Amino acid sequence: MSQGSRPDRVADQLRSEIALLLSREVHDPGIGFVTLTRVHLSPDLQQARVMYTTLGDDKARANTAKALQRAAPFLRRQLGARLRLKRAPELRFLYDDAIAGQDRIEQLLNELHREDAARQTSDDDDPQS
Repeated sequence: MSQGSRPDRVADQLRSEIALLLSREVHDPGIGFVTLTRVHLSPDLQQARVMYTTLGDDKARANTAKALQRAAPFLRRQLGARLRLKRAPELRFLYDDAIAGQDRIEQLLNELHREDAARQTSDDDDPQS
């Protein structure tokens, strides 16, 4: 078994447990609708970067970031009790910009397709072609 597979398995387990804890145990109103996209775990399993996205504007995103930071010690304690690890990893929550970038790219591609379709329609209607 390769060395990199255990951190990946533990990261997947962390992501599912944190999502469960956020939905059922954490009652902070500052945490809005949060989606955990992935967890990057250091090879020694001591540091976890939890990537997330949230709905709303920049103010809502800032409130969610603060609320997740406040909840991190509680989440770490709960993970230590639930997972069979020697030490629960330190949690660092980071906003995942990749999803917003993907949405922007998709939006631009849709605009290009609409413009292309409109151009083809106008070329079909033009009697000189």
